[in-house]
Amino acid sequence: MSETVVEFGRPPFSFALMEAGRALSEMSLLPAAQVPLRAAPSGDGHSVIVCPGFLTSDRSTGFLRRFIASKGYETFGWELGRNLGPGTTGGSFELLADKIHDAYQASGRKVSLVGWSLGGVMARELAKQFPEQIRQVVTLGSPISGKVEASTISWLYNQVAGQQPMPLYMQEMMENIAHPPTDVPSTSIFTKTDGIVHWRGCIEPKSKMTDNIEVYASHCGLGVNPIVYFAIADRLALPENEWSPFDRQASIWRRAAFPSSGHVYH
Repeated sequence: MSETVVEFGRPPFSFALMEAGRALSEMSLLPAAQVPLRAAPSGDGHSVIVCPGFLTSDRSTGFLRRFIASKGYETFGWELGRNLGPGTTGGSFELLADKIHDAYQASGRKVSLVGWSLGGVMARELAKQFPEQIRQVVTLGSPISGKVEASTISWLYNQVAGQQPMPLYMQEMMENIAHPPTDVPSTSIFTKTDGIVHWRGCIEPKSKMTDNIEVYASHCGLGVNPIVYFAIADRLALPENEWSPFDRQASIWRRAAFPSSGHVYH
């Protein structure tokens, strides 16, 4: 039986108005969360590349990259400047692909990708192209449905990144963007109070290698939220070739901190 298609538009404007204040409050919790976050799983030292969101650069992911590095990973920014859309990565993402290839060649091990918002869309698309080099993808509030209009800043994206006619390869990508990678695990971390991207546009469809983790956060706070950090650490620590969905039922505190996980949400 096919799943019911749920229509959705932009997030409520009230959520967008609260984004800045909420993100600052989430970031203010980071110092106090350093001790509890020491209990988050550590990793095996494989490479992790973190991709920033639309209009932001590696500066926006500094806290997140430092946390990931503290868990024992070889951690990199994308080093491509400000994310102004597909053109930033060479149009068909080849500049980011080169970064992934370099990390893979240097270590001889598959690379994990963490992408915030538009950065997650790009990371997920590259996982479809290079499954032999990518271990897993974790997206943060990423509009993986391909519905650009389901965002409160779609007008800005169109002004910055949508001025030129869309080439054929981009048209084909947009038509298939909602389909997850078939050979690479992909986890979406999302919030139902996202003020930039409608949360339904962030949901991974059900398959044996997709997962969704709901958090209490703002869109702009996803990269500075301690609970998000724990979820990322949990995902990255999974042994290669032994991926499994997030276990929200593992403890009482997880059930309280994460409203839902998997493919059960309303």
